[in-house]
Amino acid sequence: MALVSTDGIKTELEMFDITCEDDLVFDKMLEQCLCNRLQGEDIVHEWVAFSTTKGGIQLSLDTLEQFEHEVLNKKNKSKLGLSKREDYHNRTRDINSLQDLIKAEEEEESLLDSYSTPAKGSQKRCLTTPEHPQSKRTAALIASPVLLLSPASFSPSSTPSQKYSQRGARGEVVSTHGAVQGTRWTGRREPQQVVQLELLEGSKDSLINNYKYMFQRLRDVRNVLTEKIEELGDELRTHFSIGEFSPVSLPAQDCVTVLGQVCCDSNGKLNAQSVLLEAGPEQGGQQVAVDLTELREYSLFPGQVIIMEGMNTTGRKLVASKLYEGVPLPFYSSPIKQETDMDIDTPGQVMAMVACGPYTPSDGLTFDPLVDLINVIVRDRPDVCILLGPFVDAKHEQIEKAQLTESFEAIFYRCVSSIIEGTKGVGCRLVLVPSQRDVHHHFIYPQPPFMLHDLIKDDAERVTLVPDPCTLLIEGVTFGLTSTDILFHMGAEEISCAAGSDRFSRILKHMLTQRSYYPLYPPVEDINMDYEKFQSYGLMPVCPDVLIVPSELRYFIKDVIGCVCVNPGRLTKGQVGGTYGRLLIQRRSTSIDGKRLNPCVAGQVVKI
Repeated sequence: MALVSTDGIKTELEMFDITCEDDLVFDKMLEQCLCNRLQGEDIVHEWVAFSTTKGGIQLSLDTLEQFEHEVLNKKNKSKLGLSKREDYHNRTRDINSLQDLIKAEEEEESLLDSYSTPAKGSQKRCLTTPEHPQSKRTAALIASPVLLLSPASFSPSSTPSQKYSQRGARGEVVSTHGAVQGTRWTGRREPQQVVQLELLEGSKDSLINNYKYMFQRLRDVRNVLTEKIEELGDELRTHFSIGEFSPVSLPAQDCVTVLGQVCCDSNGKLNAQSVLLEAGPEQGGQQVAVDLTELREYSLFPGQVIIMEGMNTTGRKLVASKLYEGVPLPFYSSPIKQETDMDIDTPGQVMAMVACGPYTPSDGLTFDPLVDLINVIVRDRPDVCILLGPFVDAKHEQIEKAQLTESFEAIFYRCVSSIIEGTKGVGCRLVLVPSQRDVHHHFIYPQPPFMLHDLIKDDAERVTLVPDPCTLLIEGVTFGLTSTDILFHMGAEEISCAAGSDRFSRILKHMLTQRSYYPLYPPVEDINMDYEKFQSYGLMPVCPDVLIVPSELRYFIKDVIGCVCVNPGRLTKGQVGGTYGRLLIQRRSTSIDGKRLNPCVAGQVVKI
């Protein structure tokens, strides 16, 4: 499927003379395209037809909700029923399932024969008894086990993707950061120099094993949310030198200062008229509606902990006049040698490569993009290679239709073995991060790391298995990693009134100031959140020097309040190639004027 964008949707709408000033409308249509596997022109055609039948209703968030309920959901149900019938007859089967199918057909034919008069001299021959020869139909149905279990293919579609092999602009740099002019993108030349890589909080305080989930109680969830409000509230009060907080529902004729968590007044999407502020137990635990008309700038999302000043004369609505947002954690600090030469070619630099799955095109399970990435690793010889899932994508068409001839685990182990063997001569450290879309792994957040039990000693020392999310320490530089698409999730929920700021920067700033890898509450339906584990493993211990946040949205690399944030994109986009990221990092002391220098001295996003 071709890449869908809001600009493409706008162009298609303009062809029908349909205009809208609200950018949230186009974001909602983009979300509907991605969720329903539609192109931009398809959803516009569906909308025009729907609008015409409704008497020419205007395009808005409310009418889009009605359009999704009455048109898109019904189409999905009809497609699901049709695909189930097609899959039953057309899916690839192994030996056991084929024999079960033959047996079911025989029983059906025997039942029909019992209600009919057999023709004279007719005798039905059993298809499964060894005394009789096998019928031609049975022989045609059973495929060769050698073909089904052949290592050359994971699925019936073993031919390489034509669109991927014909892609253009290979190796093109599409986004840059820092001093990239004349930079040599290679790792250390001395193979004996081992890169120091570890989880920041150590193995004892990190999520390193599987755990039992689906046992949390609503009271426990409430306690976690309450503690979040109280802890962030204390930090905000100290930072802004604020006195006591007032209860949110207490009527007052003077300006009051209240603390709470942003939420919506219904199950729908948050908007400027549906904002509620929910206080913690210390401030009464009540909810109050918020009037934002007097605020010149704001950026809010459900689950955000904030302080507001305003008037609440009735106790039922707070007219906000000032907004205090969160403050980030301090950066990690360690004693380092003072470097006088800050040139980009300093030998102490470490090159890190970052790539995010899926590693196969959507029209087949051939790992051609992964093979190309391994070739890039062998060529550039990075010191660290961070690979984020999905490795076996649950949203892949052939996986959704159960057209595989191998187990998900077997495909995953073959994929990882290829990565380890292909990079053995390079000697780089490998970091593997799971994804919620990895079909063979636990669908829970925080997500435990992969388990690889058969690694030899040399490979085990080179491969680091980490959870999602986590904070890594690489040569004294902190990396925040998460494979969950928090940018897309928060982008669909955030509301703002701000001039001169882009949405990506606002969302990333929210993550850093809320000190969480997933600050959104409630989470999207695809995320199964365990809040007790999230409180222990889903919060940021420090403000990371580099934050890796892969997303379906457009790639970027940018500095947000001193943290270099990278969306490397995905290695494949449908049937075509995607992008990956590469960074040069070095521990650096503060500059002469005392200003902190980010350890990421240069970075790029490159097309595969």
